[in-house]
Amino acid sequence: MVKLNSFKGFFCIFTMVLLFPFSLIAADAETEAASSENTNGVPLEDVQRFSNALSQIKKYYVKPITDKELFDNAIRGMLSGLDPHSSYLDEKDFNELQTATNGEFGGLGLEVTMEEGVIRVISPLAGTPAGKAGMKPGDYIIKLGDRSIQGMSLQDAVNLMRGKVGSKIDLTVIRKGAKKPLHFALVREKIIIQSVQSKLLDNQYGYIRLAQFQALTNEDMLKAIKNLKQDAGGKLTGLILDLRNNPGGLLDSAIQISDAFLGLDQKGKQETVVYTEGRLPGSKFTALSTPGDVLERAPMVVLINNGSASAAEIVAGALKDNKRAVIVGTKSFGKGSVQTVLPLDEKRGIKLTTALYYTPSGRSIQAKGIQPDIVVEELVIDKNRNEAKLSGLSEADLQGHILVNNQSSEDAQKKLTDNDEKLLHDDYQLYTALTILKGLVIAQK
Repeated sequence: MVKLNSFKGFFCIFTMVLLFPFSLIAADAETEAASSENTNGVPLEDVQRFSNALSQIKKYYVKPITDKELFDNAIRGMLSGLDPHSSYLDEKDFNELQTATNGEFGGLGLEVTMEEGVIRVISPLAGTPAGKAGMKPGDYIIKLGDRSIQGMSLQDAVNLMRGKVGSKIDLTVIRKGAKKPLHFALVREKIIIQSVQSKLLDNQYGYIRLAQFQALTNEDMLKAIKNLKQDAGGKLTGLILDLRNNPGGLLDSAIQISDAFLGLDQKGKQETVVYTEGRLPGSKFTALSTPGDVLERAPMVVLINNGSASAAEIVAGALKDNKRAVIVGTKSFGKGSVQTVLPLDEKRGIKLTTALYYTPSGRSIQAKGIQPDIVVEELVIDKNRNEAKLSGLSEADLQGHILVNNQSSEDAQKKLTDNDEKLLHDDYQLYTALTILKGLVIAQK
């Protein structure tokens, strides 16, 4: 099973969700083949320069340092200089990789990355300590407890945020638009994410929220859609797929979920879901759709924001480029690289960026993200404002207007208006997405 995500940046969930194809590849012919592409030897002057640097450090550094430390740091430096996601996995990191995969640790529910010396929040996961406390994508963590992030590696920061379930940690955060730093007192939990949430809107429109992409997410989503269809009387008029604050997960799951809404194009050919390109053997592949659309071509809207990353971007890109859904919200994070864990020996390895993935139209997601078809910012509508008073004059406002006894219709309209009013105040982006979906349904007729 292929996994996507950055090991260093994801410390919160009960199984480590990697935004990269995760495979512990033995040092075999395939690995050798990958390295044999570069047949040129290392220039002698570069070897000499490296050797001189080692010699000078060993002689004159302020305190004694072992050869092992020097070589570990050299490898670590080589990888960190490539990109934010490539890294050296020493014995400790390898052990932590196993711990994260088994999920036996407490976390906060944050997907993070390092940016300009501070920790940037990609996404807080819904229902986790960070999500419940109100942390948001784009928050910058500047202190963990009484320790400043400045000068700290991403891995060290992740290690500090991990801990025993029930233990506490204070985070100091800078947020755009806030006049002063924010403080969050969080209690670590064993993070168990319900990846699929669903509800029926206006008795006919389905709403599916995917928190992340796990092994059973597609199966759970299909069950949820089946139940929504039953609640709607057998068929959904349309569907909103909410990928906001979804940091990614399994590539296989992202492909399955995209495929559920795709099928064959107008010429009867399979539609492209995603493809990757790289130099590692096996890193080039193309995922294609299979016949059948679970919604029977009912209109779709996909919600994304800056917290939508990697696998979530694959789904949004696939549905956007195949013109299957309208993408609404704000630009996604832009994590479009594939990392592979390659062992150096039995106890150490490297996590190396080996490929980039592309949307069906050939656009790279890396550092660019998915641009919504309709940009809708996250807004909060004041509940104290009476929006109805701003709607203008109607027949009912005129003195002496004719009354028609249609109480059942009025009650239904009032209930619908009340539901819309609540959604408007609770989630403006979702309210807008539903409005757009209703427009798509009318246009399709």
